[in-house]
Amino acid sequence: MKTFQLTWEGVEGWQAYDGDANVQPQWVIFFGQREVMAETKAIQELLEKYPEAAVFGCSSSGEIIGDTVMDETLVATAVSFEKTKVESTSILIDQYVSSYAAGLDLAAQFPKEDLKAIFVISDGHVVNGSDLVMGMREQLPEEVVITGGLAGDGDKFEKTLVAFNGAPQPGLIAALGVYGDSIRIGHGSVGGWDNFGPERTITKSQDNVLYELDGKPALDLYKSYLGEDAERLPSSALEFPLSIRSVDQSDGNTVRTILSIDEENNSMTFAGNMPEGHIAQLMMANFDQLIHGAQQAAQSAKIDTEEVLGSKLALMVSCVGRKIVMGQHTPEEVEAVAEVLGEDVHQIGFYSYGEISPHYKTGYCELHNQTMTITYLFEV
Repeated sequence: MKTFQLTWEGVEGWQAYDGDANVQPQWVIFFGQREVMAETKAIQELLEKYPEAAVFGCSSSGEIIGDTVMDETLVATAVSFEKTKVESTSILIDQYVSSYAAGLDLAAQFPKEDLKAIFVISDGHVVNGSDLVMGMREQLPEEVVITGGLAGDGDKFEKTLVAFNGAPQPGLIAALGVYGDSIRIGHGSVGGWDNFGPERTITKSQDNVLYELDGKPALDLYKSYLGEDAERLPSSALEFPLSIRSVDQSDGNTVRTILSIDEENNSMTFAGNMPEGHIAQLMMANFDQLIHGAQQAAQSAKIDTEEVLGSKLALMVSCVGRKIVMGQHTPEEVEAVAEVLGEDVHQIGFYSYGEISPHYKTGYCELHNQTMTITYLFEV
């Protein structure tokens, strides 16, 4: 496997960042600010430069390249596999009755023989990430790993974009499947937030819309905890996500981030489902724990071997909430990952509205929020 990394420099166009400039990739993955994606010729230039590759990516809330976090730009990595077969596809959410149905169909488009993993990038504004992953999981063999994330839009929550071999657009979901015995896939997803306040039961919800906690309007309770920060909703909610779990704790804890609020209905819409009967608890940031969480994700994803054919690549999907909390210290979590994985690993990624990875406890692929999620791959 060979990789070549690029960054978009505006007037100067795409510039080499790292790797082998002579690669002939089957896959080109990119991430960038929504406005930059929509207003430049950057994507068209990638399509012209790599006409044989599947070229796709999404809008972000910050771009990761190497051990650097960037804003208001684009980053890309071209990947050339030597022994691994790839398949790619995309769908539009408005062609389906639900995100679950979209997930079923998306996964059904991939031949199952020798399929090892699927990396998926989805619109992060109108797609229910939990249902999307649930549909994909039901259609795929249990051993197939699903990772990826939901597109971001900074803290604006207005619109997200995904591109697949063409112009970026809202509502798009793109995915790449890798096949064969030569590919190695590692994955890790860890948060690092602290719980606080009382545990409450989700007493009224519909899919990813939360109405009541302990029989009381959820939005009112949330505002009471936020105090003056309630005026900045929904962006301020990124600093105080909710941890949810089943009563018997059989599925472990999952973190959920608010995407929008509805004052009229006193409800909150989350990036993933909020099942009735689950226990919910507020969370707050612990800076040191966030960095430690990134390290743990890298340790979980890392595969130690001396039999590496060419380059190693780490695809990093972190949450916009982590970026807001860490502020100018955000690069420290990316640097922490690089320290664990090693200098010879090429890193690319983005800050998202949701991360997709197997759950650390159950092993089932799920939508997460407020985590650092890493997909680590190379060939042998």
